[in-house]
Amino acid sequence: MRDILPVVSGWYAARAPFGLATVVAVSRSAPRDPGAAMAVGPADEVVGSVSGGCVEGAVFELAQEVVASGEARLETFGYSDADAFAVGLTCGGEITLLVRPVTPQSDPSFGAVAESVADGRPVTVATVTDGPAPRGATLAVWPHGVAGTLGTPGLDAAVTADARGELALGATGLRHYGPHGERREDAVTVFLHSFTPPPRMLVFGAIDYAAAVARIGDFLGYRVTVCDARPVFATPKRFPEGVEVVVDWPHRYLRGTGTDDRTVICVLTHDPKFDVPLLEEALRRPAAYIGAMGSRRTHDDRLRRLTEAGLTAGELSRLRSPVGLDLGARTPEEVAVSVAAEIVALRWGGSGAPLTATAGAIHPAGS
Repeated sequence: MRDILPVVSGWYAARAPFGLATVVAVSRSAPRDPGAAMAVGPADEVVGSVSGGCVEGAVFELAQEVVASGEARLETFGYSDADAFAVGLTCGGEITLLVRPVTPQSDPSFGAVAESVADGRPVTVATVTDGPAPRGATLAVWPHGVAGTLGTPGLDAAVTADARGELALGATGLRHYGPHGERREDAVTVFLHSFTPPPRMLVFGAIDYAAAVARIGDFLGYRVTVCDARPVFATPKRFPEGVEVVVDWPHRYLRGTGTDDRTVICVLTHDPKFDVPLLEEALRRPAAYIGAMGSRRTHDDRLRRLTEAGLTAGELSRLRSPVGLDLGARTPEEVAVSVAAEIVALRWGGSGAPLTATAGAIHPAGS
């Protein structure tokens, strides 16, 4: 979608209707992931791809039809071996596409979304794909604003809350609701398309606890990197598949790595020669969470060393140490759960208290 935005934004600005086909679901060995897009615009110009060429001809015709009718359509393409010329995916997978017309009248927020994506500002676009809500209706959700509607205030509120959760993780996928946003129903299917890369989790110290934290970080949607200066410990086979493993001095690696206000930094090194220079660097740069493992005595010694290194009280206040919430955790996996719980609570302003001890809405309006 990012690749075709410059072209389709021009069509939109010129008020030229176009058909937009988006992959909303895949199965097996589908050639493209959810979010892949193809558009058919004025003079039958085509940009983008949804299957690498397998079904583009059929999608071209569908896009023309939805522009002519003004009504969105949901279509699924799978493998077809009965006829060599039949429309199907030669890879044997299956893709489901939402094909919808786009005009300033049907999608007033499209221009604002395109500008956000071009400027690198995060936004999630929620689009109804199926159910009693208007198919093709869109709701654009930014961290601090919304535009559009999916048909009912209740559905808009539920989707906005979920879209912000997906946006924080850079996630894309389908969600199901009742007609008014009911959580336990699946009458309405909504595709949430987040335009932001997944946040990073940087784990320093290749120990058993790091493997558990990396595993749960990957599960939560983070792009995880584990870094340790000791090559005997920093080996990919000790960590989950998909986790990047780097052999380098932690502070040097962090100094050359970009972070932002969604980045999570977990310091599990347990050694002043590693963690003090690392935390000097971490506490002076953007990050959503900076946690360091160790006993309270280790924490006090660490604070003394960091103060001597010149860190201010404000900088030191960002440090979550000892790391994690008080769950009584013992094993590496339990400690990882306590760390993940603290990260989630900090992200959304949770208290960490048992819900049975709290009152009022579990998810406050607008959160």
